[in-house]
Amino acid sequence: MDFVGAQSAVLAVLRGVRAGDRSRLLHWMRTTNDFDEFMLHNNDVVLRSIAEDLRNCLPIEAMLNSEHLAIQKILEQPEPTVHVDAFLYDDDDIDSLCEKGKMSRNYCVVCGSHKTAPLEFISHSFSLMELKFLYQYALPDLTGKILVDVGSRLGAVLFGGYLYSSASQLYGVEMNADFCQLQEMIITKYQFTDRVKVLHSDICTQASLLQNADVVVMNNVFEYFLDRLEQARAWEFISHNMRKKESLLVTVPSLEESITNLQIYCSASG
Repeated sequence: MDFVGAQSAVLAVLRGVRAGDRSRLLHWMRTTNDFDEFMLHNNDVVLRSIAEDLRNCLPIEAMLNSEHLAIQKILEQPEPTVHVDAFLYDDDDIDSLCEKGKMSRNYCVVCGSHKTAPLEFISHSFSLMELKFLYQYALPDLTGKILVDVGSRLGAVLFGGYLYSSASQLYGVEMNADFCQLQEMIITKYQFTDRVKVLHSDICTQASLLQNADVVVMNNVFEYFLDRLEQARAWEFISHNMRKKESLLVTVPSLEESITNLQIYCSASG
């Protein structure tokens, strides 16, 4: 049944209900949790649709020529490493690309031989399952709360937050103009404008935003995009400006690992 048919069927049911019970039925429809399983499934479908839209706008590695430092750092890794965006490609997608010869999980240790080793995969985005875990289990109820995603990239955290949480506002801060445009495209297409906003900005210019944030998310945000001095500066700025009582900081990798070897003081409690 398509949308128009379903809409007509629902209205027919409502018209067929006894007048004395119709208000009770409408109240139940507005307040029940019985529709949650349908909503959650639909939210998964919406996120997968967003991922498909973004895949169509990006090369398979989901990196842009404007990401000069990130590309350089990936090339400098001790083991051959490729970027595979976890929001865009799950394991089944990767298997399909490998079967089509568009991607490989391995590289040849000795050129021309059959001796191979696994490639290292990195991602700058959460997968759909990780987003669901973040919003449905890791974080508390975000009703009335403000979430800030530092380095929002493709917007996965923002779109997941819109669909899986009741956060009042979701802000993405992204320095790359090309990624900002992609996020704005999705926000407009899926009508997320009431709760999602993307700022083309350096987080170190957003003191007020951090001071008002209830949750700050940082997923693999600095290591590949800033040099060590800039990373230290950014961590100091965030630590200094996360002042709201009981505010939460979500970091991947862990906070301790993120600031290892950076000559700054930063505590998890801010």
